[in-house]
Amino acid sequence: MGGRRPKKGQTRVSTGRQGLRGSHVWQNSNEDDGVGGSSEIPEPPERVPLYMWDFGQCDSKRCTGRKLARARMIRELRTSQRCRGVVLTPVASIAVSRADRDVVERYGIGVVDCSWAQLDNVPFAKLKCGEKRLLPFLLAANPVNYGKPLKLTCAEAIAATLAITGFQDEAEKVMSKFSWGDSFFALNGELLQEYAECENSTAVVEVQRVYLEDAENERKRGEEQESDDDLLKRNPNHVYEEHSESPESGEGTDELETGDEAELSEDAESRGEDDRGGGELASNIQEVKSAYFSPE
Repeated sequence: MGGRRPKKGQTRVSTGRQGLRGSHVWQNSNEDDGVGGSSEIPEPPERVPLYMWDFGQCDSKRCTGRKLARARMIRELRTSQRCRGVVLTPVASIAVSRADRDVVERYGIGVVDCSWAQLDNVPFAKLKCGEKRLLPFLLAANPVNYGKPLKLTCAEAIAATLAITGFQDEAEKVMSKFSWGDSFFALNGELLQEYAECENSTAVVEVQRVYLEDAENERKRGEEQESDDDLLKRNPNHVYEEHSESPESGEGTDELETGDEAELSEDAESRGEDDRGGGELASNIQEVKSAYFSPE
């Protein structure tokens, strides 16, 4: 039969339309989309390919990964499919860094779309990952976990990885799909820039260490300043003598007005609340410092 012959380097791929003329197409055999196994879904029209395993744990209306999928900016994978790029996973032990740029550019970025409350139900160890990586310390900007350390959405995690590996334009394009997207860079812009300048994972971890130590020292200085200010305030447990002349008796008074005492008590309660907030921040920082990753 006189069918079209393949060019050098091409293979014949069925379109699934059996019995119809022209039911096969020719595909370059050296094309690599970074995914192992079947690759019937067309490549996302992005410079850096993005991939996602979705375990259906998130609210579909607020899920950033699904929103990116609807915009055809990310490709959804089956559990059996492999992503050969940089995959963000909690079972990793190396921080993503500029050293991963070539892998990201060629094979893309993979994320796991799941709920923070159901991490134990996700088979991270069974996922077929290329280069497993962790993100360094960053603050979430999404409405659910705004300001919380490390509680990033899929979109934030992808944007952070893109920014750290040198693809800032792509990072901004991802976050442009969300009304709060600019807040992510407002919260983390300076830190992301420092991470992006690091040559490897070890340097990224060092930047993180310095940042967390500075934050803790700043908190301690704030507590010390509060303590110094307290020394200048009236102690509600003592009676202060106020020397004033009375036109009637000519004597001073040592009485403390009831209103003043109540006001001072409220100040003390307010300071107690502030102290508890500082302790919570210290706990968060210590948790990150002790439980986060270390480079290999």
